[in-house]
Amino acid sequence: MALRFWLNDRLVVERDVAPTTTLLEYLRQHRHLTGTKEGCAEGDCGACTVAVLDADGPLGPKWRAVDSCLLLLPLLHERRVVTVEGLKQHGGYHPAQEALVQALGSQCGYCTPGVVMSLFEACYRDDLDEDWKIDDQMCGNLCRCTGYRPIRDAAHEVAGLRPADGWAKQKRKARPADRGLDYTSHNQHFVQPATFDELFTAIARHPDHRFVTGATDLGLEVTKRHARFPSLISLGALPELQQIRATDGGWSVGAAVRLSDLEAWAADTQPPLARMLRYFGSRQIKHGATLGGNLCNASPIGDTPPVLLALQATLIARSRQSTRRIPLDAFFTGYRQTALEPGEILAEVEIPRLPAGALAGAYKVSKRRELDISAVAAGMLVRLDDGGRVIEARLGYGGVAATPKRAAHAEAVLTGAPWSEATVERAAAALSEDFTPIDDHRGSAWYRATVAANLLRGFYLETQQDRLPALPARPSGTVLPGGAP
Repeated sequence: MALRFWLNDRLVVERDVAPTTTLLEYLRQHRHLTGTKEGCAEGDCGACTVAVLDADGPLGPKWRAVDSCLLLLPLLHERRVVTVEGLKQHGGYHPAQEALVQALGSQCGYCTPGVVMSLFEACYRDDLDEDWKIDDQMCGNLCRCTGYRPIRDAAHEVAGLRPADGWAKQKRKARPADRGLDYTSHNQHFVQPATFDELFTAIARHPDHRFVTGATDLGLEVTKRHARFPSLISLGALPELQQIRATDGGWSVGAAVRLSDLEAWAADTQPPLARMLRYFGSRQIKHGATLGGNLCNASPIGDTPPVLLALQATLIARSRQSTRRIPLDAFFTGYRQTALEPGEILAEVEIPRLPAGALAGAYKVSKRRELDISAVAAGMLVRLDDGGRVIEARLGYGGVAATPKRAAHAEAVLTGAPWSEATVERAAAALSEDFTPIDDHRGSAWYRATVAANLLRGFYLETQQDRLPALPARPSGTVLPGGAP
């Protein structure tokens, strides 16, 4: 079966490209479209940014700026891709290109194509209603010449412009398509099932498979370790895995829902989850990364598990024979190990509604504000009775144990006690019974233990003012107007 996609409005059919070929490699080496640059090859710099038209998400069709260095070519089957070379229409440059020129936002030019493609997405968004969202749109693009101010000016110029051009027409007319694919080349097999029956058949036929959806983690194995997989099974074409739907007790989120869509949805429905996702990674990364991928990766420093532990999430595992429910507390069985059995996939994540009056928050501590891995992360939920005593406490932590884990001893100290500074201090001390952090390059054991306790103290202080504390809209520079630090 051939791989088909549209590249700068031209249909491309490929039968002899290895499934582990990244889009960046394909553009530069196979199509000689060298406007898309290679910088870090790990999704951090944004030099390789292109745009993909996605009609499958729960929030409707949209152009997504993505890192082409991590995106495996078969994941683009039956999709539309545009690079910086393809933006010119009817002889005129795109508004994103014009705005960057007029703002003097390019010097050496190496970062410019990626910046333009992030501006391209911003041009067609209808939700850029706060300054921080524009900063967030651009945080995945590094530039070492221009100093960011003119790039930010260009972003404000085009954000939400939504011109009535051909790109807007393509977005408006986009509809979900059958993206099923069974593709073999260079002794590698890539299957993208469109139904569960096809999925479980592929799992049975390829016992040596690896699952892939956004490839934001697996892609690093390709670019940094030069890995070549005999069999890859993509979960990105199963419609059931890309839905967010209301249930009697809350919501069910499909495992293949992208984190950018989850963040937008959670802003009003699950503020603690939206708060954690804001600094999960760049928009390019969140356009590829999925909720199921972050959970099944089972990293002790994954960002979504701590807050989902606090929110009492339950996972739905599905096989050909059955469906079963797994409390998230029981999902992580060891370092990068889960309770999924052979032949099972994670299909859905059930998130209950926040209890009335609950206090809840989420925290991520890292060396950089944007695009960094957690040293310590935490999700916290506390319920009080009418007298101010704790009737439920759920404290989820990452980075302080071999798996994301709840702080059982600290929770026990809180439960039944007054929600007070003295109680919180006793619970903070009890965290030493819950966790024995390790020393590594992201932080010493002492540092991690100290931060874990301080996050609990910070949660108490924040919830004195707001039961669901929100992140402030932060400035784009290190100096605020008026010279205040």
